[in-house]
Amino acid sequence: MDEIYVDASEQVMGRLATKIAKELLNGRRVYVINAEKSLISGNQKFIIKDYKEKVDRGDPYHGPFYPKTSDRIIKRVVRGMLPKKPRGTEALKRLRVYKSKPASLGEKEFKRFEEAKMNRDHTYMELGKLTKRLSMRAK
Repeated sequence: MDEIYVDASEQVMGRLATKIAKELLNGRRVYVINAEKSLISGNQKFIIKDYKEKVDRGDPYHGPFYPKTSDRIIKRVVRGMLPKKPRGTEALKRLRVYKSKPASLGEKEFKRFEEAKMNRDHTYMELGKLTKRLSMRAK
């Protein structure tokens, strides 16, 4: 099985997720590192407000449950871009997302998508900073 290794640092999360979803649907196994360093475009105040609403939505026992860690947020975004069929379920099983670079992926060559790079003229927020704000609120 073909494998692809992706570095998510300084990449826009949504654009990156579309590229990852396409690779998964093509039958590749995808490993993503540095999930905390991926970027979300937009005003920080509105990004935090939007994610807090998603986390607070629903019942704490019955859901919907929304992730609060960066690796799981990226996995959920990719999941939303896959078909809700057995093909999409199988594709999601081939995805691994890590907050930082694990030792097991030591000397691999990591790919960065040019289409997913952030234009620094726009406002943005790192996903790691968002997850810290979400975890502060949970306590």
